[in-house]
Amino acid sequence: MPRGAKALQILNDEIVACDRCPKLRVYCAEVARVRRRAYADHEYWGKPVPSFGDPAASVMALGLAPGAHGSNRTGRPFTGDGSGDFMFPVLHEAGFASQPNSTSRGDGMRLNDLWISAVVRCAPPGNKPTPEEQRNCAPWLDREIELLPKLRVVVCLGRIAFDGLLGWAQSSAGAETMQRRSKYVFAHGAEYELPRGLTVIASYHPSLQNTNTGKFTRPMFLDVFQRARQVAGLP
Repeated sequence: MPRGAKALQILNDEIVACDRCPKLRVYCAEVARVRRRAYADHEYWGKPVPSFGDPAASVMALGLAPGAHGSNRTGRPFTGDGSGDFMFPVLHEAGFASQPNSTSRGDGMRLNDLWISAVVRCAPPGNKPTPEEQRNCAPWLDREIELLPKLRVVVCLGRIAFDGLLGWAQSSAGAETMQRRSKYVFAHGAEYELPRGLTVIASYHPSLQNTNTGKFTRPMFLDVFQRARQVAGLP
């Protein structure tokens, strides 16, 4: 295993063992115990969900948090729920994913030049993590970015992910090297340069609330990841 990949695996192991948010740990374990009727015969993951992807990635897709019956069930980001069903065909078409469907950790999915992460690693009730839970998880993202030496672009899926990345930028580079926070406005397709050579591209989150209502379409999402390839200098 390459040195960078080993360090990321060690970090992922620490994430899985995290117990910084006792209420979230109780909630995730209870969801895994009770289970949704459609998944009654599934063995739920029920732990903090580690990141996934290519250790040599130049692009990161940064989400909000695991879904209670998606990633909290499968143990892999955006795997086994409606958001992933919308996202992975786009990643496949954009050249980042080896296949269009993501169903389980053992389905053979490989990512190329892409790392998928989240600002919160445990499924929160109502998909709404508290500010304290977000702060507890922030150091994982800080360390992760340090261990991705080729990272050039972060696609933030939703406002909470966008704000989480700005928090990283301020804490790692110093607020004095950034513009005022008000200059970084979340909007689909918005693009900003951050310290240390990173570009952030904002995107709507691929939640069913956005995709089923037509607010967010597949061409809109594909444009975001094609732009990410361009900014990262990928062929």
